[in-house]
Amino acid sequence: MPSAHPLTAESAAPRRWLSIVGIGEDGIDGLSAVARGLIADAEIVFGGKRHLELARSLVRGAMRPWPSPFDRAPAEVMEQRGRSVCVLASGDPFLYGVGSVLARHVDSGEMLVVPAPSAFSLAAARMGWALPDTALVSLHGRALDLIRPHLHPGAHVLALTSDADGPRALAALLSDNGFGGTRLTVLEALGGPHERVRTSAAAKFNLVDVSPLNVVALEVEASADARILSRAPGLPDALFEHDGQITKREVRAITLSSLAPRKGERLWDIGAGSGSVSIEWMLADPSLRAISVERHPERAARIRRNAAAFGVPGLEVVEGRAPDCLKGLSVPDAIFIGGGAAEPGMIDAAVAALRSGGRLVVNAVTLETEAVLLTRHASHGGELVRVALSRADHVGGKFGWRPAMPVTQWLWTKP
Repeated sequence: MPSAHPLTAESAAPRRWLSIVGIGEDGIDGLSAVARGLIADAEIVFGGKRHLELARSLVRGAMRPWPSPFDRAPAEVMEQRGRSVCVLASGDPFLYGVGSVLARHVDSGEMLVVPAPSAFSLAAARMGWALPDTALVSLHGRALDLIRPHLHPGAHVLALTSDADGPRALAALLSDNGFGGTRLTVLEALGGPHERVRTSAAAKFNLVDVSPLNVVALEVEASADARILSRAPGLPDALFEHDGQITKREVRAITLSSLAPRKGERLWDIGAGSGSVSIEWMLADPSLRAISVERHPERAARIRRNAAAFGVPGLEVVEGRAPDCLKGLSVPDAIFIGGGAAEPGMIDAAVAALRSGGRLVVNAVTLETEAVLLTRHASHGGELVRVALSRADHVGGKFGWRPAMPVTQWLWTKP
């Protein structure tokens, strides 16, 4: 690339052979002189068909539309390393865009990125919302269920949808879960000559002929019975579909505290039952991952339904009998054993699988499993905690305390 562009004039290696230029619906009119020069000087220009058409008048090199499936795209770009390559992207390439994908393959010193305003930035500007106070959710090619953890009364949410049907489907999900009064503003083809902004209540959604390029702004309103997911661990048991095999609310809150989720970590939830611990682990932060291990097919299916209902459809469910089915699973940072800890080899397999610094938490209700934990505590150390809860219940015509079965918990951190 010529040194005429101030951002590309460098004396130090490596040469920036790859440029990534964000382009909006206003096409080349919205591009800076630097962005225009990068497109014009490129030997090869990659991009979606829409992006290439928007920039066609500037392109002097070869135009290469993205392959289908897109998975092959990074390899095609890398094959041109050393040549002058420009990639066109929607708005900000690093906000759910191709820039994040290419950055896994190309060092930042080898590329120059010139972003344009993202769809989220444009939507926030139209709504008059501060971005730091707004939840940003991409539903493009992803499950609508991802919106669920953000549905809190008074919340502002910007959701990027996949197509023209996205806003209507989102309105239906909201209405079905007690958020029918939510005000939806559909912002279409932002920044271009065909921009349009329309509003409807979720329960009365009546917008037609919606552009496939749209962002939906949600001003969340909840009814008295709305399905609101608290930010604190220990969600009500009644929110989960279960057959009685569930780590109860209070014990679950203590268990999550013991597991101590940290950004980017992965949990194995062995004997997952309803999947409640895995689900609440993933709700703690979008970067967290979990694998629920359950040997009963009907419970495994129930876990999948619960994961969708709680907005964590990425929860991985493994059907099989532990510890045999644990072989080959991604390395965990934490393991919870809620059932089957007394099975031969179970705790040994968990100890072996954990990385150094990983946490193992085992809950026991039966005396047999408690004996196993006492033995492990004697040999490995860690912490032993006994949780005893009582709930007020009817005793004749009055109330009294009805104790739940106590739970013994062993927490161990691998050296």
